[in-house]
Amino acid sequence: MELGILVIAAFVLVVILAITSVRIVPQGFNFIVERLGRYQETLHPGFNVIFPVISSVRAKVDMRETVVDVPSQSVITKDNAAVTADGVLYFQVLDPMKATYEVNDLQRAIQTLAMTTTRTVMGSMDLDELLSQREAINASLLRAVDEATASWGVRVTRIELRDITPPEDIVQAMGRQLKAERLRRAQILEADAEKESQIRIAQGKLEAAKLEAEARERLAEAEAKATRLVSEAVAQGSNQALGYFLGQKYMEALKAFAASPNQKTMILPVELAGVAGALAGLGDLVRDATPPRTPPSPAAAPRNPWSVPPTATSSGAE
Repeated sequence: MELGILVIAAFVLVVILAITSVRIVPQGFNFIVERLGRYQETLHPGFNVIFPVISSVRAKVDMRETVVDVPSQSVITKDNAAVTADGVLYFQVLDPMKATYEVNDLQRAIQTLAMTTTRTVMGSMDLDELLSQREAINASLLRAVDEATASWGVRVTRIELRDITPPEDIVQAMGRQLKAERLRRAQILEADAEKESQIRIAQGKLEAAKLEAEARERLAEAEAKATRLVSEAVAQGSNQALGYFLGQKYMEALKAFAASPNQKTMILPVELAGVAGALAGLGDLVRDATPPRTPPSPAAAPRNPWSVPPTATSSGAE
């Protein structure tokens, strides 16, 4: 009877030892095992067996990337402006043994380090730089915090400032400054547009003046050539070219008088005989310039073969 009880007790003890020696580590975690209070090994995800009674799991380290909030805090900038800033930090454990034994309360240590580093980096910058160079601030924070946590077996992957809030009076002053700057830019653009418009107008007038001068020059050359030709014709003894030239000018003057929009009745201080004479002179000039045409000879009437031609005797008798 006693032997049976001992066997059952031994069996139960073996089962208990077997259960306590088996450790199932989930994916994304590592277990730190101590034997008699000293680090023994690191258990990786899966089925693991440890020595019962004298070995125990010291810590369960999360190997996944973890996010830590950086609390809001007041920061004095280089130009003595008080701003409020908060952020967020991402880190990942690379060495679970160092993360367990090199630092106490890893997340709190990283959070405190991020806050102090934020005050240091932001306090060395002016307010304008602080508001316009957020990416540079994030890079500086990441570099500083990552170097400090390297001995803890941790890699800081990212730091982002979520919000930077300056005082209300500074915000209002910045709004007025921004409005004045935009107004100044608008005035500069308007002045540049006006300047460009004036330049284009002046260039257009210059081109028009050049074209008008060229047209006048060509017209003067044509007038000079016509005058020279008339002078040569007069020198050769032909007055008809001079009459044509004067008649053309006379008709152009009459046309200009008749085309005036303010004249309903036109009184010419000239004689109609002079106008008729000028027109007659033009007609003679055109007629003389046109070569004479030879009138065609009339076609002979067809002869009737049945008719009898008159004889000389009969015509004499008549």
